[in-house]
Amino acid sequence: MEDEIYISLGGNVGEREKFLCSAIKKIADKMNVLAASSLYETEPWGLTGQPNFLNAVLRVSFGGKPEEILKIFQEIEDELGRERKVVWGKRTIDIDILLFGNLIISTPALTIPHRYLLMRDFFMVPLVEIAPDVEHPLFDGKISDFEKKLPPQLRTIINIKEDETWRSITTSLLKDQ
Repeated sequence: MEDEIYISLGGNVGEREKFLCSAIKKIADKMNVLAASSLYETEPWGLTGQPNFLNAVLRVSFGGKPEEILKIFQEIEDELGRERKVVWGKRTIDIDILLFGNLIISTPALTIPHRYLLMRDFFMVPLVEIAPDVEHPLFDGKISDFEKKLPPQLRTIINIKEDETWRSITTSLLKDQ
């Protein structure tokens, strides 16, 4: 049986759209992509003074363990030139696991749900776009309800970025549910 997993893609180096499109293609080679949000342009979170990010959220299905999918995502990041020099620094691609079914995991290598899920609009807004009724497994409530309560100082989304290449690629990769 495959789990339904929500993941975030983000990047702020070079041709951002190209890196996100390359990442989703590589992800689709390893698992089923069920839904993809729009692209959101966002101000940097945590470390300012760097280029704006593009972010998106995917819903995928995967039949392995969380540690296996984490390894896959780290390999994809490495293939796409991700450098891990500065926490919250510039990057070609960042792939984060937001939710993995209803699992709750807290290890040095992996925290699910993502520890900042309820503090980042660039996680919650695209997640709600593709899964308006998804609930947080630790807290009682829908992600959409938490997003509505997010204070203005934690909001970083500038706009939705319309990108024909992203929409074309995501549409072609989506698997029938």
